[in-house]
Amino acid sequence: MQVILRQLGDCNIRRAEPSDLIPVMEINLKTLPEHYSDYFYESLLAELPEAFIVAEIGGKHVGYIMCKTEYGFSNFKKLGFVKKGHVVSIAVLDEYRKRGIGNALVEESVKGVKARKCDEFYLEVRCSNNEAVRLYEKLGFVIRQQLNAYYRDGEDAYLMAIELD
Repeated sequence: MQVILRQLGDCNIRRAEPSDLIPVMEINLKTLPEHYSDYFYESLLAELPEAFIVAEIGGKHVGYIMCKTEYGFSNFKKLGFVKKGHVVSIAVLDEYRKRGIGNALVEESVKGVKARKCDEFYLEVRCSNNEAVRLYEKLGFVIRQQLNAYYRDGEDAYLMAIELD
């Protein structure tokens, strides 16, 4: 049963279901250079369904965010070991950008990782992706470090993180 988390005009934001995985993979192939195995998508949906969110307009998938949880050193506290949410991938089809969909996807995934009692939430973003960096900063994420040659093509990434209450 599909539960709509939020409506943004004609766009429904909801948790993903197994039937959403192929359209999510298609969005990934169209929009991002990093691709994953079918099993990887399935495993993220099984692990953290609260933060695997899709955006649909008129039954067409236009965006998604998928996350996982992990334990590791804090991005904020010295010597802190914490439970963290990690944005693995987020994408919105080009023709649907600048409508607030990416913002809504991130906000709903934050709720999902908070429900899993995560202390922090983080992601990596290309240093050249100024629009995404601005979006994440607007949502409270801060640049914690630069990861040199993070992507396969050699581009650097910013590690951005937010502390959760």
